[in-house]
Amino acid sequence: MKVGLFIPCYINQLYPQVGIATLQVLEKLNVEVIYPSGQTCCGQPMANSGYEYESVGACNNFIKNFKDFDYIVTPSGSCAYHVKNHYNIINQTDDVINVRNNIYELCDFIVNILKVKKLKAHFPHKVGIHKSCHGLRGLRLGSCSEIVGKPFSSIEDLLNEVDGIKLMELTRKDECCGFGGTFAVTEEAISVKMGKDRIQDHLDNGVEVITGTDTSCLMHLEGLINRNKQPIKVLHIAEILNNTIQ
Repeated sequence: MKVGLFIPCYINQLYPQVGIATLQVLEKLNVEVIYPSGQTCCGQPMANSGYEYESVGACNNFIKNFKDFDYIVTPSGSCAYHVKNHYNIINQTDDVINVRNNIYELCDFIVNILKVKKLKAHFPHKVGIHKSCHGLRGLRLGSCSEIVGKPFSSIEDLLNEVDGIKLMELTRKDECCGFGGTFAVTEEAISVKMGKDRIQDHLDNGVEVITGTDTSCLMHLEGLINRNKQPIKVLHIAEILNNTIQ
């Protein structure tokens, strides 16, 4: 199995520890990982801002860098979803189709491709999961509260294998945090209020650490937490699986 690692631009620039943790988690699971040095942004920010067709160059560059891998893995549900569902704006060659079919968010890859049942990770903390919209409703990493059916969650399944962790039940467990890419800039007041509501839900339910699959959402929440000096930490799920704090 030949796996290409895609690290989103905001992780590369602001949260490199998440990229490092992702690599180390995959290596601990005996996956051969290659990081193509020519990779750049997947094009999602331009698409979110209404300039999707100006991202064609970024899309083609992504395909060029990742077309020869069996799988592409990224610590970002939103980026994985964007490649899977929005790369219809470029010519649908075999390479493009293969990349779109074979890109996975990290948890999705570990649970559904590697089918890992046990993890050697230790994290003795009360954890609340922020289920980002792209991962939940786009990639179907879990069941949605508005749909009647048997509940499931790839993220919870994975975290439940971490020694010492206690997953805390939230009151509104799949509500948007308000980030929404450039929505947080163009609709600042609404975005902030939504983020504050999500943080309060975690605080009300005794959460010590908020985690999730999208650093973009976690960045939004962390900024509000830091500004308001609230007693809660934020970590990407890769950092927990990699046992970065004890």
